[in-house]
Amino acid sequence: MEIVRELPLDQVLLGDCVPLMRMLPPASVHCIFADPPYNLQLRGELRRPDDSLVDGVDDDWDKFTDFQAYDHFTREWLAEARRLLRKDATIWVIGSYHNIFRIGSIMQDLGFWILNDVVWRKSNPMPNFRGRRFTNAHETMIWAARGSDSRYRFNYQAMKALNDDMQMRSDWLLPLCTGPERLRNQAGLKLHPTQKPESLLHRVMLASTAPGDVILDPFLGTGTTAVVAKRLHRHFIGLERHPTYAEAAIGRIRAEQPAPFADMAPTPSKREQPRVAFGSLVERGLIAPGIQLFDRQRRIFANVAADGTLLWNNQRGSIHKIGAQAQNAPSCNGWTFWHLERDGKVVPLDSFRGEEG
Repeated sequence: MEIVRELPLDQVLLGDCVPLMRMLPPASVHCIFADPPYNLQLRGELRRPDDSLVDGVDDDWDKFTDFQAYDHFTREWLAEARRLLRKDATIWVIGSYHNIFRIGSIMQDLGFWILNDVVWRKSNPMPNFRGRRFTNAHETMIWAARGSDSRYRFNYQAMKALNDDMQMRSDWLLPLCTGPERLRNQAGLKLHPTQKPESLLHRVMLASTAPGDVILDPFLGTGTTAVVAKRLHRHFIGLERHPTYAEAAIGRIRAEQPAPFADMAPTPSKREQPRVAFGSLVERGLIAPGIQLFDRQRRIFANVAADGTLLWNNQRGSIHKIGAQAQNAPSCNGWTFWHLERDGKVVPLDSFRGEEG
């Protein structure tokens, strides 16, 4: 095979994932989402109480001779995945109880650094028809960085905003892929047995990528990753061995329209915001020398000096130092501790940082 010198951005490549991944240059993608074969250990057909057959996963791509064969396949594609990840990139791998624990162990052996295990809790799971086990109502995603020293992206503020301004938890309640989103064949049956909902990929990409990033899906299936990537202005590379699935994915991608680009930038986290010195607000005239700052309860007061220091009880220092001394605390974030009046309202000092420059 000839080595691909440039990334095949926004394309679906037909073939087995490992040979195709070996054609791609190292450290070239920002994120990988992988939904590998589950290696279901089924014993006979699964039927409903009315004796109708459950259309589960019984395709050839999910069949392996034994655990050793599955582990060998898993090591191969995960090793290539780690080679393709940039140093600051992350990978998401989703699976069921049949395979996710084997995958997690192999990931750690290869040097991945696990950040979270995220539980996708299905709001409408398939019932347990045999009544011999608990209803299997979730799947597990492993979110991992390339290594322990990776400076990976996590759009914390975007996740918080998505969750009604509360910290996003690691259990995600989302419905299965149903209705018009579920692709079906001419007989009305599911085209793909494990098609993932677009809402799941939306959250994954919003959490760990930025517009313009490159997202690789080694097991593209019917194209959910690519569709959501196009919608959110991310680039995608989709690998799929099944011609019918690949054809369906291409059709979905062509029909998808990107959202307005102006709406794509994620809410910046505090550490992504530009560092601003308090003194620069004073010299720009945004904070006047001599003005009085106070805590939220108006119990502690300090005056602003012309050089950007605060004066309190014959003490002089930065907004952080004086805030800590006034509270008898080891440290203090002066931006959120100190307040002042503006247009008749009490506002935190932090609200002025966006106006600097």
